[in-house]
Amino acid sequence: MKIADYLKKSQINLDLIACNKEEAIKKMIGLLKNAEEITDHNKFMDDIFERESLGTTGIGHDIAIPHARSDAVNDFVIVFGRVTCGLEFDALDKKPVKLIFLMGTPKEKRLSGYLEILSSLNRRLNKESFRNQLLSASAAEEIIEIFKKVEH
Repeated sequence: MKIADYLKKSQINLDLIACNKEEAIKKMIGLLKNAEEITDHNKFMDDIFERESLGTTGIGHDIAIPHARSDAVNDFVIVFGRVTCGLEFDALDKKPVKLIFLMGTPKEKRLSGYLEILSSLNRRLNKESFRNQLLSASAAEEIIEIFKKVEH
């Protein structure tokens, strides 16, 4: 499974503006309003917030990966948001988050594919040079191309 295969221009916001992580998550889920992968937006949002209540998905190095396995999702989906000025997200390193990857997967699908994508994303984001490319990209298409290059 490749992340680039799931990134869609309409699900990338390079100028995400939010006052807090709840607002950021809601705005990102809003990018999925026409996504066929989501069958119930409110349920998906509840599942994301329920997962977030178990522990922060702000993993450090400017990154947060809110995610959920949900009955409101019928296929893997990913949304990318960039908060240029940084956003308080209760990150493990106590620093603001700038790169947010919101992900959902069906509960009934194998967990292995979901974990594979999460692991691949974490590996890529551990590299400062990769994060810097995402921070400096000027268009959604560029974000997709960055992932295509590293996953080739």
